[in-house]
Amino acid sequence: MVRARRPSAQTLAVLNALADEPATWRYGYELGRQVGLAAGSLYPILIRLCDRGLLEATWEETPVQGRPPRHLYRLTGTGVRWAAEVAEEPLAAPVRPRLREA
Repeated sequence: MVRARRPSAQTLAVLNALADEPATWRYGYELGRQVGLAAGSLYPILIRLCDRGLLEATWEETPVQGRPPRHLYRLTGTGVRWAAEVAEEPLAAPVRPRLREA
């Protein structure tokens, strides 16, 4: 289920990166480097997107010799549509500080 609240800037960065090539499987490490997120921020986002049915995840079928298999991620059809919807939503107006009267 998708929330009505606008996703965070970090989630939007991940969605946009995945939406650039929605049919391509991507490694978490690669995504993190692309969007500038550390693993502690990136993987909870990926897990939430998977839990909501917006991302699908699978294990690497043929890992590099000497390296354990890695998770791969890509947007589902619903995820592609949702990424397009949130990309079109206007950003909230910035909050302007109130000036104090002297």
